[in-house]
Amino acid sequence: MIPRRRLIGVFAGCAAGFSFPWGARGAALPPTPSQTAGPFYPLTFPADAGNDLVQVAGHNVTAKGTVTYVAGHILDPTGRPISGARVEIWQCDANGRYHYVHDDRAGEPLDENFQGYGQTTTDAEGGYRFRTIRPVPYPGRAPHIHFAVSGSALRRFTTQMYVAGEPLNERDGVLSGVRDPTARARLIIPLRPAPEIETNAFAGTFDIVLV
Repeated sequence: MIPRRRLIGVFAGCAAGFSFPWGARGAALPPTPSQTAGPFYPLTFPADAGNDLVQVAGHNVTAKGTVTYVAGHILDPTGRPISGARVEIWQCDANGRYHYVHDDRAGEPLDENFQGYGQTTTDAEGGYRFRTIRPVPYPGRAPHIHFAVSGSALRRFTTQMYVAGEPLNERDGVLSGVRDPTARARLIIPLRPAPEIETNAFAGTFDIVLV
């Protein structure tokens, strides 16, 4: 378990390992494909809705699953960072269940120690970061994390992040809906072992370019 005060330092160290995806700013960047928000966007929100989904405030037990750090930048098409943007993520727990929705699918119970939804605000460099679990599949879907980006001067944007090397990626109808293979590849993110951040944790970089 990582105390919440330490998460600031951990996230800073995590972000230091990620580099901006552009060379000289001003070059046109290909946009991130949009994806459906799906039926499982929360209808209500957890009291603890910060960027650590693994450790719920007031719980002594952490979430089931493999701790995974996801960080990146929100950018405009010229590579300029978008600061002050709201970034939301939501995903199923390690049992394949979504929280805060009418998820009445038969199966395992909810992991009450998983937050299920989190949000943060991008910093001056457009950076964001989350501590969550490695996404898992459920019937009909490859492992994925939902993302939404919004702001006072931004049109709300939704997409999904997938994990490189997952066999189910080839059969996921939502991912396959992005017909251009090059564009589709921008949604598929490698996860690397990150013991320098946390024991047995993984980390990945998901940069989002808005149109």
